[in-house]
Amino acid sequence: MPRPCGLLRLLLRAPVLLYRLRLGWLLGERVLLLTHTGRRSGLRRDTPLEVVRHDPATGAYYVVAAWGRESDWLRNVLQTPRVRVTVGRRRFDATASPLPPGEAERELRDYARRHPTAMRVIAERVGCRLNGVGEDYRALAEKVAVVALRPEGRPAVG
Repeated sequence: MPRPCGLLRLLLRAPVLLYRLRLGWLLGERVLLLTHTGRRSGLRRDTPLEVVRHDPATGAYYVVAAWGRESDWLRNVLQTPRVRVTVGRRRFDATASPLPPGEAERELRDYARRHPTAMRVIAERVGCRLNGVGEDYRALAEKVAVVALRPEGRPAVG
């Protein structure tokens, strides 16, 4: 899948600038800033990601690798799962872990129910068509990864 470039890349990176200017709160809890370690360079990398779901009980945030499993940020957190998450004015250290296929499928279904247009865009980006059939979401869960960002120091629930 081709990486975003040009104006699209600029638009997708705009939240990084807002967070660096300490204006991330303008994005609410819909977009978070993931700070992770580059797998080759070892340098700090910042990636804005749309929040699929926030679980207030555990503090976990769920995000999707909408550009597919070859997304740089995903490959980085698979190698070094310790990350920093900034949401609005809150910042915390977390551990990134991909969800197993069944859980990923459930998260994608739930997200599609709440945000059907956004889910269609994600699915089309990776070459999936969603017709509301179970196999659609199973296929989508295989092409994208759903990642849980769990705050360190909080017990895992479930």
